Amino acid sequence: MKMNEEKIGSASGVVIAVSKSDKHTFSKENCNSIKLLKGLGVEGDAHLGKTVKHRSRVAANPNKPNLRQVHLIHSELLDELKDRFNVTAGQMGENITTKGIDLLGLPRDSLLYIGDTAVIKVTGLRNPCVQIDQFKSGLLNAVLDRDKHGNLIRKAGIMSIVLESGEVHPGDLVRIQLPPLPHSPLERV
Repeated sequence: MKMNEEKIGSASGVVIAVSKSDKHTFSKENCNSIKLLKGLGVEGDAHLGKTVKHRSRVAANPNKPNLRQVHLIHSELLDELKDRFNVTAGQMGENITTKGIDLLGLPRDSLLYIGDTAVIKVTGLRNPCVQIDQFKSGLLNAVLDRDKHGNLIRKAGIMSIVLESGEVHPGDLVRIQLPPLPHSPLERV
């Protein structure tokens, strides 16, 4: 199924890297492409599945739906961190690294059309945990912030589910379709 140009906005960003790991490792290996599978996630990734795969969530309730099938991070965060941490695409566990999209500003249920056929639905914010400090000491504090009202801001990317299967490659365009109003802000998932 080719994207319907009338249904979605103009290209608002680009994929700069794709990554996966078949083990529950913190970082993921960059690839030439990844295949998104409808209702499951990234083929060959440890988080593939209809139900939760994150170890702490499996321990709490293994039957909950997997709202974290595909993890995205904006490369602008990596740029922000480079002087202190030198983090590259895939190292913070994301499957797709984007450029030119305010991922954190998207409302819940936004649709992202990637490449020719892949469609994902944004489910919420990644909630960074202590593993991030085990990767690089001090990184957890660097990906958390406070707004002017003192509310916590999580900057470590967003999570999504796969609505339509497709191959995703570096260089693929990403188009955004916002959900109907009123928009719901992203919360941790």
